Amino acid sequence: MELVQDYEQQYAVQTAEITAQIGRIALASGAERNKLISDVDRQLEESQELLEQIGLEIRDIPQGSRAAYTSRLNCYQAEWKRLQQEFGNAKAARPKAGYDSSVDDFDEIGIQEDQKRRLLDNTERLERTSNYLNDAYRVTIETEQIGAQVLSDLSQQRETIQRSRARLRETDADLSRSSRILNSMIMRAMREKFILVVVIAAIFLVLVFSIYFSIS
Repeated sequence: MELVQDYEQQYAVQTAEITAQIGRIALASGAERNKLISDVDRQLEESQELLEQIGLEIRDIPQGSRAAYTSRLNCYQAEWKRLQQEFGNAKAARPKAGYDSSVDDFDEIGIQEDQKRRLLDNTERLERTSNYLNDAYRVTIETEQIGAQVLSDLSQQRETIQRSRARLRETDADLSRSSRILNSMIMRAMREKFILVVVIAAIFLVLVFSIYFSIS
């Protein structure tokens, strides 16, 4: 999970830089514009690779936490597509001649209203992305805390099950001893009964012989 969070932070920083440079493309011209376009191209490729790495790492996350990360990845991918579309629009727009990148005053360089709105939209998008990352980080922390609590509960349940098994083994041992004692008592009773029958038979025979000899 820590590796995914590192990738997410890198992606947030990179998309913020891409957004800022896309806003500058519409205002730049000549070699500076070409350099900005080349930089954004490279950064879009790098950010896409980061998303692929995040996707690979998510596959190794436990099933219980994977859904939240997958949802965040979908948002990142949608944001990346919007950046790519804005980049295409910025490249297609006609550059403003004579732009000096060191000038920050919109009124002095005569930026058109739609360009101002685009820059403001990019700024708002950056703020939303930052807020989303903060919320995602908070959800991750809460998920980890819940996971730790679940693991603790499972550990306690495991100990309870182990104690129950130990008691069952003890009960089984007691039942085995009781069964052996009962069998021993039954065998003893049968032996005593057999001896009693033999004694009675012997006494009967003695009486019979006594009567016989007395008559004779």
